[in-house]
Amino acid sequence: MITAADEPVIVFKNVSLAFDETVVLRDVSFTLRRGHTKIILGASGAGKSISLKLILGLLKPDAGEVWVNGQRVDLLTEDQMVKVRGDLGMVFQEGALFDSLTVAENVGYKLYEDTDTPLEDVRKRVEEVLGFVRLADFIDRKPSELSGGQRRRVAIARAMTVKPSILLYDEPTTGLDPITCDTIDEEIVKLRDLEEVSSILVTHQLRDAFFVATQEAKTEGGKITFGPAGAEKLEEAEFMMLKDGLILFEGTASELRSSQDPYIQSFLS
Repeated sequence: MITAADEPVIVFKNVSLAFDETVVLRDVSFTLRRGHTKIILGASGAGKSISLKLILGLLKPDAGEVWVNGQRVDLLTEDQMVKVRGDLGMVFQEGALFDSLTVAENVGYKLYEDTDTPLEDVRKRVEEVLGFVRLADFIDRKPSELSGGQRRRVAIARAMTVKPSILLYDEPTTGLDPITCDTIDEEIVKLRDLEEVSSILVTHQLRDAFFVATQEAKTEGGKITFGPAGAEKLEEAEFMMLKDGLILFEGTASELRSSQDPYIQSFLS
């Protein structure tokens, strides 16, 4: 028997989308299970980021169905999408912070604007999530005073402020150095393993993809540690590769590495 806890949080059913003569997605179907991570790979223009926009309701498919938390979002109006987006957090490639606001104001923006949460409670939540991404000391700075990696971590903190059950990451490590990338990857793993967040990671960075898929975060003695994921956790990270608008591959990290498909071998090399 399938319970509500077992039902997928995101479902694509035979989704197709084209812009004029350019077909971006062709009859694409996939699911994201609760507490799992879907890592979407593919070349530029393969439809990776478009998939996130369909989930957010920023685009509508030409055919097929898109479901989020049991609601068919491709049929919803913009006003109806507001409630759906309340349970979705989005981390953009460039962070998309407001330069005129402080870090605290950026992180708490959604609570300030969309809720009647008391200001002291907003500040408390902002301090909490900035502590989670290890930026508590930067709370009153402006984005211009931060490094690129710090800006991305602030963007992650902002996305998690309203405690969404689903987080969407669009190339969150692009343009960052390897050490900073590791920091961002750790935040993604922490949110999945410690906050039980379901997530979709769109990336072309294989190093980051495999880190997220094969590492696990745990709390030991009040300290967060990272290490190789156990067998059960490895099954919770699902790779999906798009090519020419189609799903070329779906499976685990080990299945991807062992694929004999020439395109996949070339992509991984």
